[in-house]
Amino acid sequence: MTASAPPLLFLEHVTVLRGTREQRPALDDVTLQVGAGEHLCILGPNGCGKSTLIKTITRECYPLAREGSSISILGRERWNVLELRSLLGIVSPDLLASCTADATGRDVVLSGFFSSTRIFPHHQPDPGHLARANETLSRLGIAHLADRPVVEMSSGEAKRTLIARALVHEPRTLLFDEPSNALDIGAQIELRDTMRKLARSGIGILLVTHHVSEIIPEIERVVLLREGRILADGRKSSILTAEHLSNLFGVTVRLGQNDGYFHLS
Repeated sequence: MTASAPPLLFLEHVTVLRGTREQRPALDDVTLQVGAGEHLCILGPNGCGKSTLIKTITRECYPLAREGSSISILGRERWNVLELRSLLGIVSPDLLASCTADATGRDVVLSGFFSSTRIFPHHQPDPGHLARANETLSRLGIAHLADRPVVEMSSGEAKRTLIARALVHEPRTLLFDEPSNALDIGAQIELRDTMRKLARSGIGILLVTHHVSEIIPEIERVVLLREGRILADGRKSSILTAEHLSNLFGVTVRLGQNDGYFHLS
């Protein structure tokens, strides 16, 4: 990305309501800017609005229209949703839950071209799509999963397949939503290694999580989110402190650091 590239995200006094019976602010008067190619983490407890932020970026949720509020993504306020999603790579547990029982690894990766979770009869992958899907599976070291149904994969294999899906159309930024959920320790380590390689390749990384241990060393900036509001925003070294995290999670925590990773104790 060049220095003149528009920011990935610019929110100004944005409020997003969620809820089926009684709607409440999932994001409450949020002002936030995320630069193109930036490596950033949104950290907060469950229910703080992290996933709503992701869904707002991908236009699954829309903010209240009111004076003084605005949102732009990659420098534009209006988007064709399919065009926008072709520029973003999403890795979310919601996507995995939507995969059908017979979808193979290749099907899931190809679906990234169509913003779906499998290949439906009306989709027409061309030879270029197939070649890029196979190349992306190989890039992540999971070419052997191309013909394996997702239901027969381990949680770590399925997660890496979702990363391949997110990468297949060469997006500008990857959005990771609670990526280590349901992963065992080995799969978590493999996931972090994959995220580090991707960050070093120059692609933007936006991680939303409640796990401090998921924050890879390449992430320079951390935003703390609680009850839909930003509590703190700044360099990782100044934001990840025991005082800040105790305030964020509502319990007394001790914080340690090893090899560029932070952990709670």
